[in-house]
Amino acid sequence: MPSAASETMGYIENRPFDEIHVGDCAELVRTLTMLDIDAFAVVSGDVNPAHVDETFAQGDIFHKVVGHGMWGGALISTVLGTQLPGPGTIYLDQSLKFLKPVGVGDTVTVQVTVIEKHEDSKTLRLDCMCTLGDGTPVITGQAHVIAPDKKVRRPRIMMPDLVMHKRGANHDKLLSAAQAFAALPTAIVHPCDTASLQGALEAKDIGLLEPVLVGPQARIRAVAKEIGADLNGIDIIDTPHSHASAETAVALVREGRARALMKGALHTDEVMSAVVAKENGLRSERRMSHVYIMDVPTYPKPLLITDAAINIAPDLQTKADMIQNAIDLAHAIGIDLPKVAILSAVETITPRLQSTVEAGALCKMADRGQITGGLLDGPLAFDNAISMRAVAAKGIASQVAGQADILVAPDLEAGNMISKQLMYLAGAEAAGIVLGAQVPIILTSRADDSRTRVASAAITVLFDAATRHIAPR
Repeated sequence: MPSAASETMGYIENRPFDEIHVGDCAELVRTLTMLDIDAFAVVSGDVNPAHVDETFAQGDIFHKVVGHGMWGGALISTVLGTQLPGPGTIYLDQSLKFLKPVGVGDTVTVQVTVIEKHEDSKTLRLDCMCTLGDGTPVITGQAHVIAPDKKVRRPRIMMPDLVMHKRGANHDKLLSAAQAFAALPTAIVHPCDTASLQGALEAKDIGLLEPVLVGPQARIRAVAKEIGADLNGIDIIDTPHSHASAETAVALVREGRARALMKGALHTDEVMSAVVAKENGLRSERRMSHVYIMDVPTYPKPLLITDAAINIAPDLQTKADMIQNAIDLAHAIGIDLPKVAILSAVETITPRLQSTVEAGALCKMADRGQITGGLLDGPLAFDNAISMRAVAAKGIASQVAGQADILVAPDLEAGNMISKQLMYLAGAEAAGIVLGAQVPIILTSRADDSRTRVASAAITVLFDAATRHIAPR
């Protein structure tokens, strides 16, 4: 058998035919996790709901999620291919009987035993058995293999990390929470293309928004016809052009007919110009800012990022408002004491680097009660904000570092780059809104798909409910 030293040194070693005797055996012990089930389903394509749908499984014959039968078969293959006989083994035949299901948390012992050895063909027949911790057999069978005829000892190959992430899982939780509230009356500004109209109607269909469509009626109806959408029962306010659409939508909010805005097929500047107008806009005492809520596959919780869309070069007071807006949104989605990392290129205050000086000042403002509801630290470089490994390597003592809920970028360029890198290189899903006005604003991009638009609508509903202290239905 391979020596303990071989395993420790990261080598894999076989047992050639001449070294194997009848009665020789090898085993592997493995506990089934939900991650194993998900990984097997992804690789095999077997998404039988008995394995991946807990609600379905509760009503099925076993009344719980069970592992794929061939997960146990794969473990038998693992023992044959890595231990006995090991590298160089060629599978000829395998017969298996599945006697009992394996559930999440069950520990399985896989054992293979040589029962026949054929000199002429260099083949082996092995008895294969998988048992639970109490000795109950779950799989029995036999394997017929060609054993290797030469000794093989190779460095154990390092396999790539497997990151299992259900797309949009964090956003789906927010959607479920938002559906507990009544649909939010929302002015949809100039929904004159497929993406914006479809996103608004989808949010209506799942109970998030009560849309009021503001724009050229003929164009809106033409888009609806193109996508096969029914606009019966939906208010449409006819306007001649996009500027008028923005002004009219803002007026609807001032009249109390809408409690949120959603950008359609027009430039962001047009919407925001109407919102920030001194006489008839929607200004509040706080500076407006954009907050992304990112669902990042490699991060264990939602990650809020501000500001990537509104404030180009925010000064100290603007950053304070950006942070307070983000903290308020974090509270709305259920984060009681959000950890706020104020980003720069380094983690020390350096007079020549203005963002580090402002980070220190913002932390002191929080100490003095000028920013409330969160736990602030900065300056922090990006790695120190989100990686405990980086924090340990640099010896940083902080309640925020390595586990941030909110990232505050030093300027719009940095915020935009961080956000886009997470989306396009890390597979993150983004949803976001503008806060600091009298109502939340869903400021979607033309490139956003319907999932992003719906997730942004869900966040808006939650923020509105938290602001107005509305209880779930």
